[in-house]
Amino acid sequence: MTPLLKPIARTLVAAATLFVAAASAQAQGVTGDVEAGHKKAEMCIGCHGIPGYQNSFPEIHKVPKISGQGAPYIVAALKAYQKGDRKHPSMRGIAGSLSEQDMADLAAFYAGQAGPAAPETPAAASAEVAALLQKGACVSCHGVNFSKPIDPSYPKIGGQHPDYLFVALKSYTVEGNKLIGRSNGIMAGIAKQYTPAEMRAISKYLSTVQGELQTVPQSRFR
Repeated sequence: MTPLLKPIARTLVAAATLFVAAASAQAQGVTGDVEAGHKKAEMCIGCHGIPGYQNSFPEIHKVPKISGQGAPYIVAALKAYQKGDRKHPSMRGIAGSLSEQDMADLAAFYAGQAGPAAPETPAAASAEVAALLQKGACVSCHGVNFSKPIDPSYPKIGGQHPDYLFVALKSYTVEGNKLIGRSNGIMAGIAKQYTPAEMRAISKYLSTVQGELQTVPQSRFR
């Protein structure tokens, strides 16, 4: 590791430790129920249960694959939408209606829908993309093959839709917008190192990495 990357890595590891402690504290006493989550997912399947479904507002992109995500990450994301740390009108409205038990149940349901385990070695990246990933020390948080995050509240990103990854990365650089943006000091510092073209290159590569994320088709009507 180069001297320039060592401080970044140390900061990420320290932050991860704090997040683990916080996630553990929040999780005490709230255990997700898969069957309950299956029933509560009625509100989710209209977007997340349709392969290739696109979000049209406030930005156009495919809705993320959430089947196979870690349960702590799903809960953390929902809480961020609920608090407004992640800005998205529809998701904030949905998250705002959920209790901690609801979030835990939904998280358990979607976490249990993982695809085949990701291989230990990811697809080779071009020299340009490899340098960009190293610059952001991405593997330090998102783990082996970008599917084994070192903190369970971090997302798996291997195999995610490229347009969603681009919008997510870009959102950490947005300030002062009521509809778009995400509050996360670590990710903001990393994302602001990249140009939009570099973000697209990273996102395109990550989408080709074989991961556990998938969209499990669901009927709109049950």
